[in-house]
Amino acid sequence: MGRIEDAFARRAAEGKKTLVTYLCIGDPDGDASIDLALACAEEGADILELGCPFSDPSADGLAIARASQRALRRGGGLEETLRVAHAIRERSDVPIVLFGYYNPLFVRGEEDAARVVASAGIDALLVVDLPVDESMPLRTAAANRGLGLVPLVAPTTRPERVVQLGTLAESFPVPFIYYVSMTGVTGGAGGEDVLATAGAEAGRVRDATKRPTVVGFGIDSGARARIAAKDADGVVVGSEIVRRIERGTTSTERLTSVRELVRELRAAV
Repeated sequence: MGRIEDAFARRAAEGKKTLVTYLCIGDPDGDASIDLALACAEEGADILELGCPFSDPSADGLAIARASQRALRRGGGLEETLRVAHAIRERSDVPIVLFGYYNPLFVRGEEDAARVVASAGIDALLVVDLPVDESMPLRTAAANRGLGLVPLVAPTTRPERVVQLGTLAESFPVPFIYYVSMTGVTGGAGGEDVLATAGAEAGRVRDATKRPTVVGFGIDSGARARIAAKDADGVVVGSEIVRRIERGTTSTERLTSVRELVRELRAAV
């Protein structure tokens, strides 16, 4: 099994859930992103989602959009995200997912993009705005390099689409599925009933596809993570981490705040 699959198997054997943490790479800068990512892993994050900043982050709310703009203004982007991933891989075996939008990969070319992503030690791609029906060139290039491609499922996803993902996972690497808890963008905070429903739906997606399924969007505390993770295989937390980085005035303050949150999330799930 690969690193991501091992992470899910290990937590399942412990009777626990998988914790995925997101960072917008380059905010506040690349070296700080390395330290923050490693801090997340040290505090119990099982998988790191490295967000490649993009000028039109259509799936992201204000916190991540602001972080993307800050990173881009100081020259961040795909190259810096790959550099950060490589630096993390040199110091840790933690699974890494490159989270981003299709344009930077398309401009690079799917084959070359897959090559440089794999060379950086990344395990999978999550491309927010790439529909399944249009994903085959990138999916094939990624598979040829041993990379998985993580699909998104939302409350509006049709059942037949979920079945299609299960079929796809029989032929291509799909290390896990990301269930979006609500319609809208990252950073929202639906009620606890929304998270409980999302967790239950994630469980049904897992059963239909035979792939681990995690819940993201709207999870900003240990209590909310516990609710979402009850029937799912894990949770993704991003916007609250990004907000804590934004509020921090020193590197020590940012690291301390992020560590505290990840520790709380780990204890909860």
